[in-house]
Amino acid sequence: MARAMFEYTKTVLEKVSFNSDLFCREVEKALKRLLPYEIDELTIWLRQFTANKPELYSCLALVRQ
Repeated sequence: MARAMFEYTKTVLEKVSFNSDLFCREVEKALKRLLPYEIDELTIWLRQFTANKPELYSCLALVRQ
């Protein structure tokens, strides 16, 4: 079940990436829902996903905290 939540989170983040505020809110939700090792995976995924989307860089700060 936990793996399904991680995949669902990635899907939601991809769909809301057009709006940086919404994207940041969804990242915050994900950090509350996911397990610690999934947060590590999410961090890696976020760095790759936002590599060419500078408007989403501010959301990476949430993961580093």
